[in-house]
Amino acid sequence: MLFNSFQFAVFFLAVLAVYRALPARSRPGFLLAASLVFYGLWIPAYLLLLGFDILANYALLRWMVRSARPRVALAASAVVTLGLLAGFKYAALLVETVAPLLRAGLGLDPPVPEVFLPLGISFFSFQILGLTIDVYRQETEAPESLARYALFVCFFPQLIAGPILRGRQLLPQLARGGERTPERSQRGLWLIGSGLVKKVVLADFLLAGFVDSVFGAPGAGSAAYHWVAAWSFAFQIYFDFSGYTDMARGLALLLGYELPVNFLEPYLSRDPSEFWRRWHVTLSRWLRDYLYIPLGGNRRGGARTHVNLLATMLLGGLWHGAAWNFVIWGGLHGLLLMGHRAFSSRRDPDRPFAWRDAPGILLTFNVVTVAWVFFRAPTFADASLYLQGMAGFGAAEGWPVWQTFVVLACASLHVAERWLRTNASPLRARAAGTTWGGVAQAAGLGAIVGLAVGVAGAGNEFIYFQF
Repeated sequence: MLFNSFQFAVFFLAVLAVYRALPARSRPGFLLAASLVFYGLWIPAYLLLLGFDILANYALLRWMVRSARPRVALAASAVVTLGLLAGFKYAALLVETVAPLLRAGLGLDPPVPEVFLPLGISFFSFQILGLTIDVYRQETEAPESLARYALFVCFFPQLIAGPILRGRQLLPQLARGGERTPERSQRGLWLIGSGLVKKVVLADFLLAGFVDSVFGAPGAGSAAYHWVAAWSFAFQIYFDFSGYTDMARGLALLLGYELPVNFLEPYLSRDPSEFWRRWHVTLSRWLRDYLYIPLGGNRRGGARTHVNLLATMLLGGLWHGAAWNFVIWGGLHGLLLMGHRAFSSRRDPDRPFAWRDAPGILLTFNVVTVAWVFFRAPTFADASLYLQGMAGFGAAEGWPVWQTFVVLACASLHVAERWLRTNASPLRARAAGTTWGGVAQAAGLGAIVGLAVGVAGAGNEFIYFQF
């Protein structure tokens, strides 16, 4: 069920009504059952996979707590979790990669396995492994209850596409049973509304069609068409994914749980390093804490730091998809981070923005946009043709004027997000204290929902569901 579907609205309203009617001690069990039903409605058979992953890792976690050799339990958990992820996600890529060598050397032609990727496996695998590592490091206490551990893994608002949660972020809330307040409910409704607009109106209705048409014929249009389509995809994937995160956070707030922010206006970043502090924040922190720092981080000299950055981003690219295009995409970002570290001065990421930052923002956005071509194009050959089109090697001419205005509108909304993120709560609090404040907010939410429903036919699956 997509968050922007009528079926999910019915499902969630039913869950919310029952959840709030139950006594506090019964709510976690009901929430776990609802989460398992939610996941099982996609492909029921994969519920067995999720259940096995949970049971195996919970048993290993309990063993780790009691064992005199916790490292063995950690290694076993990594083998189980990453083994399942690799088997389902990367088996076909491995066969496709080695098949030419087998044909040339041994005359073998192995069949490429066709496996339907379990939804959200990349996200809940990282969440499972992150908790296991935190318990091993004694940074988080292992949950004693299997039910609480299972709910941590498969809490349905964020099960499919994150945010990727740490134990310390959700387990204490699960122990308390959530905290429902009017402020959280109000904020949750606004997040759901903003997520609907981002996903349905901006990503699907205004951006997806043009992106699909130009990327579907790489190299055929003018350079202007290629650039505008690339900018459109940059905003499409941002509004699609941040829209999902907004809705996930809003749904969780209505149930009484706080999920972390996952996007901080990444296209206003002044350099590649800042971009990765603002894009998919929970994944960036996961890669930093569980991969980059254990590899040595920046503690072993400049050359080793660059190797660690590149290795982290290559694996981060591979996490996104089982294709070499994603590895190239991750490698490009690794090179960008290496170049920025080598040639740029350190900047305080919390320094307020100024007009002198505009060139850096525009340069970073356009470099990130070029890298997105490898993320969006289905093959390396398509990406190469598309880059040639961006360079002006296409025969066609013309400029997509309307879509250019759409891109500029998206950029303006992205800037407005920065202001709203810091000012929305005081504005809502001030409005709530006035006679017409509640009416105005209800009307605003109604208009948002009506707009989303009006263009609902444009709704597509969330892009990050494929990961």
